Amino acid sequence: MTIQQHNPMHPGAFIKRVYLDPFKIGSNELARRLQVSSGLISRLINGKSDVSPAMALKLSVVLGRSPESWLLMQDNYDLWKARQEIDLSNYDMIEFAV
Repeated sequence: MTIQQHNPMHPGAFIKRVYLDPFKIGSNELARRLQVSSGLISRLINGKSDVSPAMALKLSVVLGRSPESWLLMQDNYDLWKARQEIDLSNYDMIEFAV
């Protein structure tokens, strides 16, 4: 049995809601601390870019949380999005003889 989230938040939206907005931190400041371009951070917080393993490592140092939690958040979002877009009704499981 799997538990499915309903419309999980993109990691970038999470960053904006939990870290940037409440603490009045601008995306340029976050980009500087992560040593990445401000354009990359803009794309991330707007859901146009994903958290990569390298970004997860940087986020874990700068914002906290484990790198694994950042990647899991991205995976959960990606899987939810794929479930919305892919029709699996025409797929059948292979029956394996035991």
